[in-house]
Amino acid sequence: MPGLSSQEQLSPEFTTTTAFGHETQNGSIVKEKTHPIYDDLASGRGMTDDIFDETYREKEGPKPVTVYVWRNIILMSLLHFFALYALLLIPSTKPLTLLWAFLCFILSGLGITAGAHRLWSHRSYKATLPLRIFLAVVNSMAFQNDIYEWARDHRAHHKFSETDADPHNASRGFFFSHIGWLLVRKHPDVIEKGQKLTLADLKADKVVMFQRKFYKPAVVIMCFLIPSLVPWYYWGESYHNSFLIAAILRYTVILNATWLVNSAAHMYGNRPYDRHINPRQNHFVAFGALGEGFHNYHHTFPYDYATSEFGTRWNFTTVFIDCMCYLGLASDCKKVSKELILARKIRTGDGSHKTG
Repeated sequence: MPGLSSQEQLSPEFTTTTAFGHETQNGSIVKEKTHPIYDDLASGRGMTDDIFDETYREKEGPKPVTVYVWRNIILMSLLHFFALYALLLIPSTKPLTLLWAFLCFILSGLGITAGAHRLWSHRSYKATLPLRIFLAVVNSMAFQNDIYEWARDHRAHHKFSETDADPHNASRGFFFSHIGWLLVRKHPDVIEKGQKLTLADLKADKVVMFQRKFYKPAVVIMCFLIPSLVPWYYWGESYHNSFLIAAILRYTVILNATWLVNSAAHMYGNRPYDRHINPRQNHFVAFGALGEGFHNYHHTFPYDYATSEFGTRWNFTTVFIDCMCYLGLASDCKKVSKELILARKIRTGDGSHKTG
């Protein structure tokens, strides 16, 4: 793509985290140290919040008592009930309405993948003010917490991956990492460690803070009203179908597509880049989540704007960012060199890259 000319290629001598090389010496496990890339890279990126913290240790003793958030349990149950009911309405819904619902799915998905995730959580590329405003608007359509809170939790997820300080710790099982983490009170370590993240870049971004201030009305308008009103007003769809298909069903599908990155992509798939971490390559998740399923790669190289070494393959979000680069709305895309990727595969991968 023409926009790739603006990419920042990270040199081969860079590596990512301290390697999880397990060499047994006198019965103990020793970690293999590598170049201190994160110190150098983080200074260039202006953030260190998404760097895995190897010094963190879970507190000893019994785990805190699980406190259920019944409001969320009831609301999520109702949401999924009406989404299932909406499936029955598809045969009686106008094709334009279904197309509109799909467009809203793509837009809200980009608000998460290209916006909250790759731009604001990882600063893997730069976006102009018009693009940042657009991404904030469609992020409100996704209704998955405001950008500030989403990015904070996601950085904590990377910094304390699959520990008590990880908001959706996959070691607690599929259900917890998929939706259960939203139905219970956060583990105290999630709150404690999340409060210690710097987040200075997010606080300095006026678009992020404006969206945070007006998030509730933005969600009502973008997630529910506009998706429902457009089919009803422009081509005479019943408001009943418009609301349930374009708002409720579409919203439920984008939620679950995003959650699968936290659950399925941490449990099912291969690990060609780092066999010592749980995140996996999952093409099913990549397809449904607009390119976010290359998760072993992403946790190995979190600063890569494409979240994959394969560029635009199965990766609609990367296509979108490349188009924004071509239009001059995005720039400075971080990309890992092929030499570094190959070296990392050989050193810490599970060998599956040899078979494709």
